Amino acid sequence: MTGPAPHDAPHDLVGIGIGPFNLSLAALAQPLPALRTAFYDRRPGFTWHPGLLLDDATVQVPFLADLVTLADPTSPWTFLNHLRSRERLYPFYFAEHFHIRRTEYDAYCRWVAAHLPALRFGHHVDTVRWNPERALFEADVTRLGPDGPAGSAGRVHARNIVLGIGTEPWTPEPLRPLAGTPGLPVVHADDYLTHRDTLLAAGHITVVGTGQSGAEIYLDLLRRRPAGRERLHWIGRTEAFAPMEYSKLGLEHFTPDHTRYFHALPEPVRDRLVPAQWQLHKGIDAATLAAIHDELYRRSLHGGWPDTVLTPAVHVRAARRTGPTGGPRIELHLEHTRQRTRATLTTDAVVLATGHRARPLDRLLAPLEPHLRRDRAGRPRVDAHFRLGLDRSVTGSVYVQNAELHTHGVGTPDLGLAAWRSATILNHLTGRRTYPLPARTAFTTFGLHPPTQEVPPARRTTRLTPLADGTPSRP
Repeated sequence: MTGPAPHDAPHDLVGIGIGPFNLSLAALAQPLPALRTAFYDRRPGFTWHPGLLLDDATVQVPFLADLVTLADPTSPWTFLNHLRSRERLYPFYFAEHFHIRRTEYDAYCRWVAAHLPALRFGHHVDTVRWNPERALFEADVTRLGPDGPAGSAGRVHARNIVLGIGTEPWTPEPLRPLAGTPGLPVVHADDYLTHRDTLLAAGHITVVGTGQSGAEIYLDLLRRRPAGRERLHWIGRTEAFAPMEYSKLGLEHFTPDHTRYFHALPEPVRDRLVPAQWQLHKGIDAATLAAIHDELYRRSLHGGWPDTVLTPAVHVRAARRTGPTGGPRIELHLEHTRQRTRATLTTDAVVLATGHRARPLDRLLAPLEPHLRRDRAGRPRVDAHFRLGLDRSVTGSVYVQNAELHTHGVGTPDLGLAAWRSATILNHLTGRRTYPLPARTAFTTFGLHPPTQEVPPARRTTRLTPLADGTPSRP
């Protein structure tokens, strides 16, 4: 900014939630001195799925898909600059790792978060409303103490809001009564590392879920159990332990070109297409599948089979706690989706690698409900600039990150589109090509009549205009 703003001056953008996507947006917004931003998160600091930071687990996108590089490779917040600041560029260069470990990606994000003054951890945004008299959004914020609300509430005003509240662990209905029961190890994959020692001490373990997390956890448990006494079950609803689509042309579904194509499709077509493309983002990395097979094969070298069962196309119909003499156990009632046969499995511990679902926006946005436009299924409409559809009486914008799967397709949760989406939002917010974006990103032409390659920033009442020196500033 050209000078210090009053303490209660409205922000140009307030972000709610600080995961990788809003962290990307904050990093790309940081060099824009005229843009006043603040980002809030209830956690005391940045964390990225800490329960799944297994030693050998890698991020499923190349290191170039960091927070900023694909929008601005000259940014100080690139992964390579993180390595440089740690004097690790040469070791990384010789390691030849195109896909980095999750622990390293988490460390990189924490490094960026530690250097961005606009981030406000330990704050919970309770609700967001529109003040028509001031033409501003109002966000009620509570400062949290170490053990919960500390009662220090305040109100923040903003011309625009961006929601990046992410997803939350999902537990299938039959297992919800057992999840978190004291003395009964039924844990979600998100908490796996916290409970790993307890799980390993159990006589028999069942992993539910045949996606990447389920595969990584099954492999980790398998490697830590004695040969011949593995006592592991791995089950899930999918038809097979299917590899993720990772061909080069297949990966073009995670480009801006495909995102624009998908957004332009009719709503019923989009709704049919998302589940049909599950193997693009819900399969298992081929290297993980190979590692599992190698470990199982190694355990069969001296004759016999490992004491483990891997069964796809199975879902849990019901679950209950049972208490034989040896202590509480878990009884799972299973059904094969093709055979229509049923069986009962008794186990001592369950890991739910059952994925995540988008956190509902309804409570946070309840005061905005009269202004919110929804589709035929009751979901918020999201335009090409990643804005929620609001009626014309609301002149500000509410942008969303990772809440638009139904309108923007399978690339929505993909880290590889984070920088592009953040740049798209900032370009629209500033009303100019703050970050020039490529006109074309894929060799594949999606559709006979492709949509416009780059959606231009719209003229807006909150547009930033350049000063004489070229620095953008509010008029």
